[in-house]
Amino acid sequence: MKTIRHTACAGAVLGLIWAPAFGQAQQPPTPGAQALPTVVVSGSVAERRLDEAPYAASVIDADTLRGAGPMVNLSEALSRVPGLTANNRQNYAQDLQLSSRGFGARAPFGVRGLRLYTDGIPATMPDGQGQVTHFDLASAARVEVLRGPFSALYGNSSGGVIALVSAPVRERFAELDLDAGSAGLRQARLTAGTPFGDGWEAQGGVSRMETDGTRPHSAARRTLANGRLAWTGARDQVLLLVNDIDQRAQDPLGLTAAQFAADPDQTASQAEQFNTRKNASQTQLGARWRHRFDEGQVLSDSVLTAYGGHRSVTQWQSIAVGAQTPAGSGGGVVDFSRRYDGVDARLLWRLGPATLVTGVNLERQKDDRQGYENFLGTGASQQLGVTGALRRDEENEAVTREAYAQAELPLTTTLSASAGVRAGRVTLSARDRFLGNGDDSGSLRYDYANPAVGLGWKVAPSLLLHAALGRGFESPTLNELAYRADGQGGFNTALRPQKSLQQELGAKWRAGAVELDATAFHVATRDEIGVLSNSGGRSSYQNVGRTRRSGVELSGAWDLAPRWRAQMALGTLKARYRDGFLTCTGTPCPTANVPVSAGNRIAGTNGGSAYAELAWRPFEAARDGELAVEWRGVKRTAVNDINSEAAAGYGVLNLRARRGWNFGAMRAELIARVDNAADRRYVGSVIVNDGNGRFYEPAPGRSFWLGLSLRAASPREP
Repeated sequence: MKTIRHTACAGAVLGLIWAPAFGQAQQPPTPGAQALPTVVVSGSVAERRLDEAPYAASVIDADTLRGAGPMVNLSEALSRVPGLTANNRQNYAQDLQLSSRGFGARAPFGVRGLRLYTDGIPATMPDGQGQVTHFDLASAARVEVLRGPFSALYGNSSGGVIALVSAPVRERFAELDLDAGSAGLRQARLTAGTPFGDGWEAQGGVSRMETDGTRPHSAARRTLANGRLAWTGARDQVLLLVNDIDQRAQDPLGLTAAQFAADPDQTASQAEQFNTRKNASQTQLGARWRHRFDEGQVLSDSVLTAYGGHRSVTQWQSIAVGAQTPAGSGGGVVDFSRRYDGVDARLLWRLGPATLVTGVNLERQKDDRQGYENFLGTGASQQLGVTGALRRDEENEAVTREAYAQAELPLTTTLSASAGVRAGRVTLSARDRFLGNGDDSGSLRYDYANPAVGLGWKVAPSLLLHAALGRGFESPTLNELAYRADGQGGFNTALRPQKSLQQELGAKWRAGAVELDATAFHVATRDEIGVLSNSGGRSSYQNVGRTRRSGVELSGAWDLAPRWRAQMALGTLKARYRDGFLTCTGTPCPTANVPVSAGNRIAGTNGGSAYAELAWRPFEAARDGELAVEWRGVKRTAVNDINSEAAAGYGVLNLRARRGWNFGAMRAELIARVDNAADRRYVGSVIVNDGNGRFYEPAPGRSFWLGLSLRAASPREP
């Protein structure tokens, strides 16, 4: 009865959205109307058409972002990108699980192995760890995703690039968005913007999201504010960005295989016993100034980018009281305050037919980090899940200094070459101020040079072939260095950076109503960084030797008829350890003692994923009306290095409906989604090498979302 009731509710919502449309004449596309070509900035020295970019890249536009969900999580829309894993953990205390071609799969929280940007301002710290919670998806014109060798030109920890580009303000407007959905999701967002004239424009927004969570002890609330001020003159462009986020989230932890099989909606008892939770806040300010020199000069453009911010996090973990008794323990509460800043200066040169970019980059972060026991008292009066005695007090610092160059040169009318290099040094250090258990201070310095070369061959007006080769570098993050492999406090000075050699071959075909991109890749890595142990929210890491990643990525779109459009994305990934090594499978684990065989799948990676969609659009624009069915499939995911367990593969069916109405200067839009329409129970993400066997983070069953958007705008300028 419950399933019938939910299905009836979904049908009623879809009917309400679309009932007025069936009484209206459907509008065929305007004769001769053509969409502007999709452009991409990432990976090139300048903006270029996506279908002419000689590397693997994808773009998610604003309409797709809006139709994919309430724009709370970037994962809502990224399932359309082949080769990219974007999992919503259903746990706001641990952020999204993002990886590209297997890079970043080891992260138990945050984003690692990828470089993140919003309007050119880095969202990745100098040590390689990034966050996407402050991305203003509601104001985005597009999100670019770069994969493959040319992502290495972005420096440390660049197994891929995700970049948000904000939409310019073309009219005075105010917009109110209201969202409601399953698990008690509710969100309100207010956005306003205006062009002032004389090249000035401004936009600001604030949103509040709350959810009860899909499991007990998984509630969260988030307040996000963003501001943007821009000026465009005859030769100059200036952009100022500010964002502020405050988030409070409970942590339901993962489940064991037995717990998931018994009841995927339950929560581990330790979560409520220790009241596991995380409070995070961040404020960031960024600026970019671009100047265009006289035409005909060798020096064409200059760009100066600067940013700074502050982030604070307090996290109460489920570390057992007994595990905190050793003198070297850092306790069960993590508390840090981070200040970070950076500056990037680049010049664009026109050397005859060649284009060259040269630049320098400096990034710094300083963490004031403490660790506390998560209990007070003993015996019957003992309190858990509180902030107890100080067990760790130190200052961590990461500094990156880089220089880079990238050139693009047409060799013939159909053949072009690209080449670049990014060289730098990252210094990671810890200064211990808690000396009662010894001095755990330490410092590490890594030097690197990442070259990349590529060719693009325009075989025909509709067909581009491309090939690329590059070398990547990824240092350990400060969090990965925070705990030694033996589980004690102190800097993990034994951890080395991982280095990779990436190769890629691809093709892009455009033929009228059909678009198709195909890429084959191979990555060989040495000194791969892997999870040694993961327990109660704390992880330690080790180098596991050589690994190999290879696969194929396909994406395409087909306008079947004037009102019908099909899209697909497919990616395969064979990610294996080439060397055997020792790891931990339980906790505590003072010494790695379980052998891992060469040939095992890299923990946290799956064998591939697929996405398909069929949409009916009776109007010229998707935002005016759309009915669509989506399908997403993911192959089984290894949860630990010994491959003794795995999250089963799955396929889910989603439905979406969208309808917009214009009333003069006013516009109203309704969007509804039914996700996992067949109510399948599956594992949505995993916790790699969890020492307690709680590898599995369940995805919700059938869920619903309804979004209402109300927008008032002044008439567009002619």
